[in-house]
Amino acid sequence: MVVIGIDAHKRTHTAVIIDGNGRKLVTKTCETTSKDHLSLLRWAAGHGENRVWAIEDCRNMTRRLEHDLLAAGERIVRVPPKLMAHARDAARTYGKSDPIEALAVARAALREDGLPTAHLDGPDRDLRRLVDHREDLIAERTRAVNRLRWHLHELDPEWDPPARSLDRASNLDRILHRLTDSSGTVARLAAAITQRCRSLTEEINTIEAEIRNLAEKLVPALIAIPGCAALTAAKILGETAGVTRFRSAATYARHNGTAPLPVWSSNRTRHRLSRTGNRQLNAALHRIATTQARCHQPAKDLIARRKNSGDGGLEALRVLKRRLSDVVYQALRTDYVLEA
Repeated sequence: MVVIGIDAHKRTHTAVIIDGNGRKLVTKTCETTSKDHLSLLRWAAGHGENRVWAIEDCRNMTRRLEHDLLAAGERIVRVPPKLMAHARDAARTYGKSDPIEALAVARAALREDGLPTAHLDGPDRDLRRLVDHREDLIAERTRAVNRLRWHLHELDPEWDPPARSLDRASNLDRILHRLTDSSGTVARLAAAITQRCRSLTEEINTIEAEIRNLAEKLVPALIAIPGCAALTAAKILGETAGVTRFRSAATYARHNGTAPLPVWSSNRTRHRLSRTGNRQLNAALHRIATTQARCHQPAKDLIARRKNSGDGGLEALRVLKRRLSDVVYQALRTDYVLEA
């Protein structure tokens, strides 16, 4: 068996083939079109029929390559970027180059068992694109609202709209109506920014409705969790990127950063918060946990028991998040079975 490691970039991909002992055999660099991928596949076929492709898990760079290889019936494993550093440290080469990176990818795939296999994107990827686009639009609207507030302050220091009120069309319409009585460059710019905020708000609302409809169809079991609304469920589904790539609920907890880290020696056993893992997933779980801690009686009882046992408030909340990670994992598994 040979392993073909890929170091992917926007313009080129570099491939390194190693044998079953990790010895480097050959190297090739190609461009990133489907025609170049076919040439890469023919090149790889000349170095062994029993092969596996190892690609660093950065799908914005490798999506077309994965699609072309999967269409040709090839087997692909995705190598998490955090495994790369250990593979480079163990190598006898120095420096950083595309062949060195591709070799590290291949050796990491050879060393590690149970790496996730690549598959064609499904509707969860479309949902993530919508969620990411909505967040970009919200960030753009926030910047516009900040500029608008400064212009309104310059026009009238007493004109200060309430906080978090400029994401509603009715409030923006009132600002536009009042600006008609003002003249000058500042008023004209403020009116233009207000129109932009209104347009962004309409687009955000349209995308939110589309996200809600998709989430309700794809992850009904996840939405059924108390405190997990459609937007949070969509974020979790998109960031998880396929629940089947996790062997167990524990590996999923490690991925989302809710698995506590042991930091003890001798006789005192203790754990601390993990700051590793997918922070977007962790933030989504945190939103569910804080909502349940306020409104869901079983969660309130759990936090009360932990506090009575000597935990602080944050420690009790971390325990709740770890429990929620398992609940979310099971819900995602259920939704996957229902969809299949």
